[in-house]
Amino acid sequence: MRTILIVEDNESCAETLQIAFESMPETNTIVLRSPDAALVALREGGNDIAALVTDLHMRARDGFELIRLLRAESRYAHLPVLLISGDSDPQLPERALAHGADAFFSKPYSPAAVRRKLEQLLC
Repeated sequence: MRTILIVEDNESCAETLQIAFESMPETNTIVLRSPDAALVALREGGNDIAALVTDLHMRARDGFELIRLLRAESRYAHLPVLLISGDSDPQLPERALAHGADAFFSKPYSPAAVRRKLEQLLC
């Protein structure tokens, strides 16, 4: 069983992603509402996390900061990370990859497209 960590403060977006990912074989999800909660979960049981999907804009920290902190730890250097944002900045996809994300999706996004990309990264 592999676990996908979803870090999203919008309940509707989190549920949509959870439904899309849990339809993948032998996959379960953990939904957390903040990057700080994600850091705690990763540090306490991070070996069970197969991938991270995070929103960019959240209250305490943003997704860029979360990715930076993860990439600084050797055990998360290759963890697949997908970044999602409702921001309309045309440079954002490029910035997301430069910050260490493996893929970027703009809101509104296709949950099926996010799932397909996640499946590719997990292979």
